Amino acid sequence: MRWDHLGDEPAATTAPVLFGTDAVTTRTFDTPEFRGITFHEVRARSIVNRVPGASRMPFEWTVNPYRGCSHACVYCFARKTHSYLDLDTGLGFDSQIVVKINAPELLRRQLASRRWQGAHIAMGTNVDCYQRAEGRYRLMPGIIAALRDHANPFSILTKGTLILRDLDLLRQAAEVTEVGISVSVGFTDQSLWRTVEPGTPSPQRRLDAVRTLTEHGIGCGVLMAPVIPFLGDRPEQLRETVRAIAEAGATSVTPLVLHLRPGAREWFMAWLREHHPLLVGRYERMYADGAYAPTWYQRRITRQVHELADEFGIGPARRGAARRIPEPGAPALAGPTQLTLL
Repeated sequence: MRWDHLGDEPAATTAPVLFGTDAVTTRTFDTPEFRGITFHEVRARSIVNRVPGASRMPFEWTVNPYRGCSHACVYCFARKTHSYLDLDTGLGFDSQIVVKINAPELLRRQLASRRWQGAHIAMGTNVDCYQRAEGRYRLMPGIIAALRDHANPFSILTKGTLILRDLDLLRQAAEVTEVGISVSVGFTDQSLWRTVEPGTPSPQRRLDAVRTLTEHGIGCGVLMAPVIPFLGDRPEQLRETVRAIAEAGATSVTPLVLHLRPGAREWFMAWLREHHPLLVGRYERMYADGAYAPTWYQRRITRQVHELADEFGIGPARRGAARRIPEPGAPALAGPTQLTLL
């Protein structure tokens, strides 16, 4: 495996060495929650990563304490990154998890550097920082504490309900800096969830987490992603999902149609041929021009979701508005908070 060039973005030919093979410890645990998963524990040399200039993402810096993800979402765009380590982008991505065990101490050191200007840091943008591995390695409390102590703005996107464990830390951070939290819920269809997101908490449990965060003063948006063509995009499905998001108290809802980048595309299409063979031709035509669905389709889904959001009283979200946890007895700040990713 090509550990010497491990990074959170595609490696260039001049990519710096982050750690060598002598820094890797491989562990397996024969317990029900981790059975079949191998952890590669590494000591990274860098943890704050610059997003490539060509990226569509509206942020410049990320922190990703893990690579690979036991959520096993068949559509995950990050699958391709496993190939940079000569690891399999299918089952290997789901079961070979790289853990940067020194992430909290490394982040604290980098935030204290004179060169760091306090830019926003996005997390959960590559793989989920609250996947099952986090229950064992507990990297996020140290990461959030470092960001809190340096009053550094950050955002988290997750499908994991484990974020509730860190509720107190998130509240403390929100008192001193801008904090954006978003939970990903693309649909509420139980049968669809079980086949395309087999390692994740159910959509209802994720919405329960949204409700809990909101009730404790942490405004939480929902990234309605992915909207899956022909499987999760019927009007009644969109209505049910937006209704459930509204009932959970989400501050905003932002739809994102399924996109199929190399690595994810092959794995998703193999899943489609097995579970929905009659849809293969329709997908090949819809995604014939690249990773993204046609613009007309994306606009249609966005319009439908926004209309439903208006009907159910969600949003719209305000970009860039810092939020603070109010003092006891003080009125809450008006207006929603949105993850910078969106």
